[in-house]
Amino acid sequence: MSHTPHELHEEFPQDADRIHALKTTDNHFAKLVEGYHEVNRAVHRMETNIEAVADAVLEDFKKQRLDLKDKIASALAKLA
Repeated sequence: MSHTPHELHEEFPQDADRIHALKTTDNHFAKLVEGYHEVNRAVHRMETNIEAVADAVLEDFKKQRLDLKDKIASALAKLA
């Protein structure tokens, strides 16, 4: 189990400029990024036991984070 947050700039280091540009020009993309950050912060709090939750809850949040990451990656791929 990793206790390091999965920040988008670490997940997509080569796309930092495109992520920033899309956040400012594409409302849907901006909502995906904000949703990712919210879920990612929640996962980090759970993994570090700041918020104690059942394993199933943590796994559900991790699945949400992965789904959002996949949608962000798909949006970035469409621009490539």
